[in-house]
Amino acid sequence: MSSLPAHALEIDPESSLQFTITRDPAKDGSDGSSRCTMTLRHTGNTKGYLAFKVKTTQPRRYLVRPNQGIVAPNSSETVSILLVDKDRQVLWSSYDRLGQSALDHSKDKFLVQSCAVSEEFSAKFANEPRITMGEGQGGGGGGGQYKKELVEELTAMWNKASSNSNLPVYNKKLHVRHVVDTGATSAAGAGGGAATANSNNSSLPASFQEGVDKRNNADKMSPEQLTDEVASLRRKYDELVAFSVNLTAERDILNNTLEQTKRDLNREMATRTALEKQGLKVGGSRSSQDSKSGKSSGGVSVKTLWIVVVVACLSAIRATNLGSLDGLGSVPVLGGMLGFDSPTTETTIVRSGSDEL
Repeated sequence: MSSLPAHALEIDPESSLQFTITRDPAKDGSDGSSRCTMTLRHTGNTKGYLAFKVKTTQPRRYLVRPNQGIVAPNSSETVSILLVDKDRQVLWSSYDRLGQSALDHSKDKFLVQSCAVSEEFSAKFANEPRITMGEGQGGGGGGGQYKKELVEELTAMWNKASSNSNLPVYNKKLHVRHVVDTGATSAAGAGGGAATANSNNSSLPASFQEGVDKRNNADKMSPEQLTDEVASLRRKYDELVAFSVNLTAERDILNNTLEQTKRDLNREMATRTALEKQGLKVGGSRSSQDSKSGKSSGGVSVKTLWIVVVVACLSAIRATNLGSLDGLGSVPVLGGMLGFDSPTTETTIVRSGSDEL
């Protein structure tokens, strides 16, 4: 232990914390919870007090008592860690469905930090009484909590320590292991007898219930019946494998479709962004093109209209010079508007090239 720095605490266990999970802890003779303890020892490498703090990646799953405190030279501190009952039930359900593999490779971790404190600061905790919490409150063997004022001072001290790079802090990571007490489970099943087995089997679906009954009576089967049972199980296994293969293929197809859709969407967004940077709008350009095409196909241009007006004026002037419009004078209203004489007025037309007396 001499390899540890002077401001480090010796931690037991060294690498991992193990929580034992059972189906019903109250019936197994425990207090109804899953817990473990961790011992922090002052190695005596320094004559000063050492402060500690326990952190976890899952603060809602575990209750740590005490989670921070002061350890005197050559003394130890016991930390109790309680697994919340709700999470214990979730873990047990996972084990019940998938076995121990569902509990392996847990990502839960704990971090134990320790550092040296001054004599003035440690004197506040020397003879200070601590509040021991009951079993139902998460106590269970821990050293108890300090009063509120000292807890606040410890929290402030650790906040300064985390921001002060000059203060050496020792960090120790601990992994979490969840295991099932198979001995207690089997003992409980044996004590319960056939009634417990029947109650457990009754919760299974009917299709599985038949298989469980057959396996329980395997010792009474003949070789032919065992062969048929093995063949039936093999067929069911092959069906499950085929079903899983189909699911995998469908998943791959959906993933490919999703990726293609994402690529098309990204390409469309890139095109729209490029057009907007050039000062063009897709909607505006389409509407302008539609308006131009509508004018050219369904309407008359201004140039054509002016040509028609000019041709009409020239035709009217020529008709006036030739006297072709005299017939309009006989129209009652139109003749007056155009300035023609009334039909009763006698007119004398002198034609060139003829002499009439």
